[in-house]
Amino acid sequence: MKQKWMVLFLLALLSALGVPAEAARAEKKIGVLMWSEDPAYYETWKGIMDQLKKEGLVEPLVSISLVNARGGKAKLSEMAHRFALAKMDVVVTIGTSATIAAAREIQDRPLVFAYVYDPVESGIVRKLESSGNNTTGASSGVSMPKVLNYLQEFSQVRRLAVLYTPGETNSELQLHALQKALADSHVKVVPVIISREEEVIPLLQVVVPAVDAIYLSGSRIVSKQVSVIVDMATKARVITITHRDDLVDRGVLLGICANPYLVGRLAGEKIVKVLKGGRPSSIPIGYLSRFDLKLNMKTAKAGGFRPSPSFMKSVTKLVE
Repeated sequence: MKQKWMVLFLLALLSALGVPAEAARAEKKIGVLMWSEDPAYYETWKGIMDQLKKEGLVEPLVSISLVNARGGKAKLSEMAHRFALAKMDVVVTIGTSATIAAAREIQDRPLVFAYVYDPVESGIVRKLESSGNNTTGASSGVSMPKVLNYLQEFSQVRRLAVLYTPGETNSELQLHALQKALADSHVKVVPVIISREEEVIPLLQVVVPAVDAIYLSGSRIVSKQVSVIVDMATKARVITITHRDDLVDRGVLLGICANPYLVGRLAGEKIVKVLKGGRPSSIPIGYLSRFDLKLNMKTAKAGGFRPSPSFMKSVTKLVE
């Protein structure tokens, strides 16, 4: 009797959410593909899960399979192919690399992405209003001109090194966006290729004395070596800046950031719409309307950086 009442309750709940009764009886399969062990990706995933729970989409109504490629491109392709064969009701991807790999393999099932910096330039969607294909999702993109405005307000910068990894689409796009934003300015962009972790220290020994600031892109290697990068730069009183929320928490001096948890919540809304029968191409790509200006006070003190009172008024989050 108790089980019967539970089934009736779940059917009533899903009816209120707009989910057809026949769909309520069937378990929905969700495959989740994550590019790496990046902390921002797990924050994004937490946001997705919280949004699904808010909508009542929990077991046994949905079955979720989460896999992580741990930065391996061959493994990523293999996992995307397995999801394609499994005929998931929706595939969720976290990170640009994971999304591109899944989009190659899966064209006949809905694909919802999260924490993708620029889905248009990445070739994932045709335009933000409509993907023109089987994808929709939420972006972590920020305005590079806004990033640079805050950087110049903090300190006069003449040479900006950009640490990036070729082959990682997000990382390359951030370099290109910075180059475009600074094309007509007096700031020179210095691209710095980071292909292996062991290259970081010898490269920075050359780069740090030659620049005023270092931009940390969304590269997996850069993320793993953030403490080394920040330590070397701060000792030389070189500014570190990023668009990555989690990297500021881990020591980067400045961040103009899209909160990964909120990006996940936004992606979760897209997943719910798809599970209710919405076509991905009819669901616009989501962007956060507000960004955080974060300042790591520990790094500021260690490097002897003294932000102006006017700059401090713009700061929305302090990391102590």
